Amino acid sequence: MAGVVFLDEFNDREIEILTMIAHGRTNQEIAEALYLSINTVRWYNKQIYSKLGVHKRTLAVARAREWGLIQDEDDRGLDLEQRVYFTQSFDGTTLAYALVGNGPPLVKSANYMCHLEYDWQSPIWRHWMEAFASEYTFIRYDERGSGLSDWDVEDVSFDAWVKDLEVVVDTLELDQFPLLGMSQGGPVSIAYAVKHPDKVTHLILYGAYARGWRNRDLTEQEKREERLILDLIRVGWGKDNPGFRHAFSAYYMPDGSPEQWAAFDELHRRSATPENAARLRETMHSIDVQELCKQVQVPTLVIHCRDDAGVPFVEGRLLASLIPNAQFVSLEGKNHIITENEPAWQGFLQAVDRFLSE
Repeated sequence: MAGVVFLDEFNDREIEILTMIAHGRTNQEIAEALYLSINTVRWYNKQIYSKLGVHKRTLAVARAREWGLIQDEDDRGLDLEQRVYFTQSFDGTTLAYALVGNGPPLVKSANYMCHLEYDWQSPIWRHWMEAFASEYTFIRYDERGSGLSDWDVEDVSFDAWVKDLEVVVDTLELDQFPLLGMSQGGPVSIAYAVKHPDKVTHLILYGAYARGWRNRDLTEQEKREERLILDLIRVGWGKDNPGFRHAFSAYYMPDGSPEQWAAFDELHRRSATPENAARLRETMHSIDVQELCKQVQVPTLVIHCRDDAGVPFVEGRLLASLIPNAQFVSLEGKNHIITENEPAWQGFLQAVDRFLSE
């Protein structure tokens, strides 16, 4: 009902421009396509933002989709071109990295189970990339041992992960940039920010933690659950039958749709071998950056969902308490990866927008 009411307040030209914004078109590209002056496009943008109650492209697109103003699911992202490249890390490992968008750089450190090409099409990650690419050149890379990066690697240590992030940044010759770390990418980002405080302008940590599973205060039940997950990975990760992987997807995205679960299942199969998936997870369990957190000097935002199924909320609170002057934002939600159709997504974008604007 609300979507119909708001739709009546927009004229055809505004909807047309809003759709083009959602496809990643710049103001100049919109002006040329519609034979308008760039000042006219900016005027329309102000009208659109005002009606949506936002002040930025990223938030406008998210709210417009939430209200049903634009319904272009089949065509989304086609006007955004992802560029994939390769570089060599410190030990000769080939790393795949990708850029999308044309604004200032925003770097995302790699996290568990990623695949640059599949993620670009997936309902799990697509809205993340579109949101950031509308404002920035969004830079991400596949973790060693997974995705388009080399799978046959000896070193999957935490130190190697940090060095890989350094290599990607150095390859692109980036001077300064915001850094986004999600889940296990959070502690990697923290280590990088401590080592290179002159490069990181803002540190954003979502669903992240300072201490891995082995360094937490766990009950016997929680320990059994994690051992069971590792056994499931080793036994069922690579099977054609997705039943084993489906249990993993449901565990981390309890409020996901069947389509999202299926996409997450497929991501597991494509991203890594069962052996690599288990090895990478074992390294995650050994992480402990609690002392490093106290050395962070850059402005930091910590965001965590209250019922995060992948990383307990208490770990997000601990992380924020360890980092000097860190802002902490809690969101309502259970999914470890926020989906586009849940209220937490709008809250996440608003929190990041406010933080990066400061």
